[in-house]
Amino acid sequence: MRKSKKERQNLLKETILETPFITDEELAEKFQVSIQTIRLDRLELSIPELRERIKNVAEKKLDDEVKSLHIEEVIGEIIDLQLDESAISILEIKKEHVFSRNQIARGHHIFAQANSLAVAVIDDELALTAKANIRFTRQVKENERVVAKAKVLKKEVEKGRTLVEVNSFVGSELVFSGEFDMYRSNLIQGRDS
Repeated sequence: MRKSKKERQNLLKETILETPFITDEELAEKFQVSIQTIRLDRLELSIPELRERIKNVAEKKLDDEVKSLHIEEVIGEIIDLQLDESAISILEIKKEHVFSRNQIARGHHIFAQANSLAVAVIDDELALTAKANIRFTRQVKENERVVAKAKVLKKEVEKGRTLVEVNSFVGSELVFSGEFDMYRSNLIQGRDS
């Protein structure tokens, strides 16, 4: 049974508040209406499109938080960051990321998203990848959205290293996993003081 416009718009607001990175296509499917109807509802409710919502969250939270590189050097959009704990980024796979003959994403883009997120999560002015153990678990296609989630597993003060795990998903499906052994300067400097 279809909902009235008012009910749908109230549910739309709630849904976007709970999951701000949901696409118009996913919303249209959820509410069993056209994408155009969702866009008109968003317009009436003054809810920005997905790209704008991602940008707003990233700008509010991250301008001064990322220490190890400039925010514009991160591959993908960081949407959550807890320094030395966890981070999340989103990468929309577009035409420039894929092979032209089969529309499969080039692996270095998926790796770069994960690696730059592993660098960004480090609470230090200098963070470099010392070693990485990675695995691609499925191909990523054009127009898919890759959500990378980084988690700091351990800090080894005596070695000046931090181990960061990054898992990347399309929807709920794992497409990439990696462990990044990160060199960081302040752990060594902190040990000597």
